[in-house]
Amino acid sequence: MRTRARAAAAGAASAAFGAGLGELAGALVGASPIAAVGGALIDLAPPWGKDLAIALFGTGDKAALVTAVAIALLLIGAGAGLLARRSMGAAQALVVVLGLVGAVAAVSRADAAALAVVAPAVGAGATLLALSLLAPRAVTAPSADDAAGTSRRTFLLWTAGAAATGALAAVGGWALQTGARAATAVRAAITLPRATTTVSVPAGADLGIPQLAPVITPTSDFYRIDTALAVPQIDPATWHLRIHGKVDTEVEIGWDELLALPLEESVTTLTCVSNEVGGDLIGTARWLGYPIRHLLSRAGVQADADMVLSTSIDGFTAGTPLEALTDERNAILAVGMNGEPLPIAHGFPVRMVVPGLYGYVSATKWVTDLEVTRFADAQGYWTPRGWSERGPIKLASRIDVPRRGDTVAAGDTVIAGVAWQQHVGVRGVQVQIDGGDWQDATLATAISPDTWVQWSLPWRATAGPHTIVARAIGTDGQPQTPTVAPPAPDGATGWPRVSVSVT
Repeated sequence: MRTRARAAAAGAASAAFGAGLGELAGALVGASPIAAVGGALIDLAPPWGKDLAIALFGTGDKAALVTAVAIALLLIGAGAGLLARRSMGAAQALVVVLGLVGAVAAVSRADAAALAVVAPAVGAGATLLALSLLAPRAVTAPSADDAAGTSRRTFLLWTAGAAATGALAAVGGWALQTGARAATAVRAAITLPRATTTVSVPAGADLGIPQLAPVITPTSDFYRIDTALAVPQIDPATWHLRIHGKVDTEVEIGWDELLALPLEESVTTLTCVSNEVGGDLIGTARWLGYPIRHLLSRAGVQADADMVLSTSIDGFTAGTPLEALTDERNAILAVGMNGEPLPIAHGFPVRMVVPGLYGYVSATKWVTDLEVTRFADAQGYWTPRGWSERGPIKLASRIDVPRRGDTVAAGDTVIAGVAWQQHVGVRGVQVQIDGGDWQDATLATAISPDTWVQWSLPWRATAGPHTIVARAIGTDGQPQTPTVAPPAPDGATGWPRVSVSVT
C-alpha cells in the first residue's frame, strides 16, 4: 500500500511539474495548454452542463473549470505513476497521449497562436523527465530502519520539489502573460473620443435604497458569462471588422476609423439567458459606440437576408435577427463602458451591445466579423446545442430588498427590486405578501425601455415568517407569467419569491 501511494505521489508530482512548465512555455508563446483543453471542454459541453456550471459557480464557472482540469491532470498523473510500477513504457505512452490531446486542443482553437503546439510539447516532455526520475525511486524507497528513513525523506524531497517547481512555474507563467500585460498597457493609454450624443440619467431613476441594485452597475460588479476560458488579448492597432455575405459591397473597418466615426452614448441593460428567476446575471451600463445599422447600410443588405452571424476572435458566434440591428434601437459596436475603454474581459477593444435580446444571440465580445446571412443557412454557437434561434428577452422582475433568508425588524420597512423587458419597457410592478392581494409598487423613473427600472413598496412588517412575491407588467399590458420554466432553451420564467423572518 505504501509503495502504491508513493508511486501515485510520484506520478502526480510529475504531472504538476510538467503542467507548470507547460503553462510557463504557454505564457511565452501565447497559448496556455490548460486554457486550450478547458476551452475544448466548453465547446463540447451539452446545454445542461453549461446550466449546471453556472448554477453551481455563477461567474466563477471558469475558475472552477480550470481547477477541475488541473485536478484531472494530477489524477491522470497519479495513474501514470501507478502504471509505471508495472510498465514504464505504458506510463510514458499515457503521458504522450495526454500531450497529444493538449496539442490538438491548442491548435484547434480559432485564435490559436503560431507556436501553440510548443507548450503542450514542453509540458509532456517535462512530465516524462520527472516521471523517469521519480517513479523508480517510488518503487525502491525502503520503508524501515534509519537508512530507510533517510531514503524516504529523500524521495519526499524529490517529489515535493517537483510539485513545487511546477506550481512556481505555473504562477510565473500566469504572472508573465506578456500578451495580457501588453493589452492592459494599450488599453490604459487609450483616450476615447467624446460622444456626439449623450444620455442623461433622470434624477428619479435611482431610489438609493440600501441593498437595491444601483441603476447603473459598476463595471467591477458587471456579470461576465462567455465561452472564453482564456480572455483574448487584442492590440487595437491590429483589430479590424469585416462585414460580408448577403451585401452589395463588403466593408472593412479598423480601430482608428471606428473611433473617427460619430460615436453615441447609450444606456442598455444586458441579460444572460442563463439567468434564473431572481438571479444576478444582469447589469446596466453606459456604453459608447457606433450604430451597427449605419455600417450595414453602407454595405447594402440584400432583401433575402434575415440574420447577422457575428464572430469573435476566439471563434464564438451569435446569430442576431437582422431587424434588431437595423431598426432604431441602440444596437452598437461598443468601445467604451461606464466612461472607460471596454475592460479586456468584457470585449476590449470592440463588442456588440444589442438591447432586447439575450447575450447568447447578440452580445458578441472581441467581435471581428459580421456575416449577413439567413437563419436557414447559418447557426450561432448555442443554437445547435439546443437553445432557441432568436432569444428575445422575457419580462422579468427581481426582489432585492429584503433578500431571501433575511431577518427583518418589525415595523415600517420597504420591499424593493428591479424589473425589465428591454426594448419593450415596464409599466408597473405588483407585490403580494403571504398570498394576499396584489399591491401596486412605485416605479422609479426609467432611463429608457432598454433599461431595467427600480421599484419599491412600503411595508409594515409584523413578527413571524413571511413570503413575498413580485410580478412585472410590460408597457404592452402583458403581465409577467407565473409559469415556472428553466433558462433553456429561451430564458427562465416565473415569479420571484423570497421568504423572510420578521422579529
